[in-house]
Amino acid sequence: MNDNITEQIIEFLGAALRRPVGADDDYFEQGFADSLFALELVTFVETRFGLTIEVEDLDLDSFRTANRITEVVRRKTGAHGRGVAHAEGS
Repeated sequence: MNDNITEQIIEFLGAALRRPVGADDDYFEQGFADSLFALELVTFVETRFGLTIEVEDLDLDSFRTANRITEVVRRKTGAHGRGVAHAEGS
């Protein structure tokens, strides 16, 4: 399922990692991302989608793929099944 949230995440990942990234690609397992990138990724998600990632949200498995990040954003914003309005022009 590819929606606006996922598309924005894929766009960021592709630019940051300088390679095409699919919605289910695990860029950590593939060796394209490290712990420093994980911090950059969390900052992007917080800024782009206007939410706060709490300590209990910092499970690396939740940030391994664009689809998993989308689920975190939906859970934190209550945006199940729809785009996040704040994300449109950020």
